Amino acid sequence: MAEEPRLRADARRNRDNLLHAAAAGFAAGDDPTLEKIARDAGVGIGTLYRHFPTREALVEAVYRAELTAVGESVDDLLATLAPAEALRAWMDRYAEFVTTKRGMADTFRAMVADGTVAAPQTREAIDGAVGRLLAAGARTGDLRGDVDADDVVTMLVGIFVATQGSTDRVRLGRLLDLVAAACAPRP
Repeated sequence: MAEEPRLRADARRNRDNLLHAAAAGFAAGDDPTLEKIARDAGVGIGTLYRHFPTREALVEAVYRAELTAVGESVDDLLATLAPAEALRAWMDRYAEFVTTKRGMADTFRAMVADGTVAAPQTREAIDGAVGRLLAAGARTGDLRGDVDADDVVTMLVGIFVATQGSTDRVRLGRLLDLVAAACAPRP
């Protein structure tokens, strides 16, 4: 991916507002129009097209921004929470990322098919985030040291596939609690 050109502060703010509005629209499952995204971001459609000339460009930017945020959230969580609590909080953040991806699923699938987005990169980033959380927990004794990050991510993906389309947040939370419990030290 080419490096982004430096933007003026107002242009950066507009771009960030567009990414936020698009992510919120996709997460809500609305499949928002570009006009709605621009309106929700408080900018004109011309500003949206200056930053993102196609819907695909916008979806790719939202996807990459969300993936980066999911990975970067690990350090913030570990700075304020014990590793087991950080892992559970991170699972909620990852669930938000998955929800956002579902809202842009058709465009996202086409991007994977044409090679714009590589699924292995996503898995590596997610495995890396979980691995950092597990390693921190193993060091403190807060989490088991014999749990593999890829196994945890596989369980999470299974949960997200099984609950796709469900609006039952309580059940999702319960399932994520079970994964977190599986990572806790054995008595």
